[in-house]
Amino acid sequence: MPQATRDIQRRIKSVKNTKKITKAMELVAAAKMRKAVAKVLATRSYADLAWNTVLHLVKKLDTSRHPFFRESKEVRNVLIVLISTNRGLCGSFNLQLVQKVVDSIKLHHPDTRVTDVITFGSKGRNEARRHHLNIMADFAKEDITQSSTIINPITHMVVKDFIARKYDKVFVAYTDFASSLQQQPHVRQLLPIVPEIDERLGYITHQKEKEIVNINVENFSDFLFEPSRKEILNSFLPRLVEIQIFQAVLESEASEHSARMLAMRNASDAAGDMIDELTLAYNQARQAGITAEIAEISAGTAALQ
Repeated sequence: MPQATRDIQRRIKSVKNTKKITKAMELVAAAKMRKAVAKVLATRSYADLAWNTVLHLVKKLDTSRHPFFRESKEVRNVLIVLISTNRGLCGSFNLQLVQKVVDSIKLHHPDTRVTDVITFGSKGRNEARRHHLNIMADFAKEDITQSSTIINPITHMVVKDFIARKYDKVFVAYTDFASSLQQQPHVRQLLPIVPEIDERLGYITHQKEKEIVNINVENFSDFLFEPSRKEILNSFLPRLVEIQIFQAVLESEASEHSARMLAMRNASDAAGDMIDELTLAYNQARQAGITAEIAEISAGTAALQ
């Protein structure tokens, strides 16, 4: 019995140490989450309004000749930019994202000949390999993205291959940040730009002079181009794709830290429950040992009498 109580004590000590680690990781993830969420909220309105402006532009002008708006009659080759994480301990974050990509391919483009993937994040790359996806390029990802310049190589490759007609459609797969408790895997079409590709953007809400203002881009007037429509589109549209990929990276990072914070909180709670169960088992074992010793003493006393 003493051996059993010592083993339980070791387990209690081990679980307590684990709980300290998970609690510390939860606090670190919470601090990173607050910074990531601040970045997301600071750029989301601009990214959404820029995207919605271009969608409105498609309805107002004839843009069918521009390569960014060109739709293929038959979709055969698809490119997906997969934005994931570099670190684990965030639950099924990357698994759900890759599974969303696989399901979207099977549902919307089951007849594609080639589905290439550009991975941005080592965990998503490893998960994509396990699902036998064709990885054509892998880019190193920082834990916290400080600038949009890190997205430039990805944007350059995406735009170059699409204009060269290597791919009929380009998507970006990321985890959309809704709140600290809700993150949704999302696969979004980047190219070609057509009005029907995004139903999430109708009205854009932003803060102005402490009042919430709703902007409906359908009320915008006609567009004026200076110096020319071609020059403006050729310089602006690649930048727009870069903005959308960068915003997806920020959304993914906020979702990652939120998921890790929640996972570490659940781990800390589970460790607390395990400590309670082990403490109860220890007390029961200790009480059983004391009872057995008392019984032996009583039996010895009775034998002497």
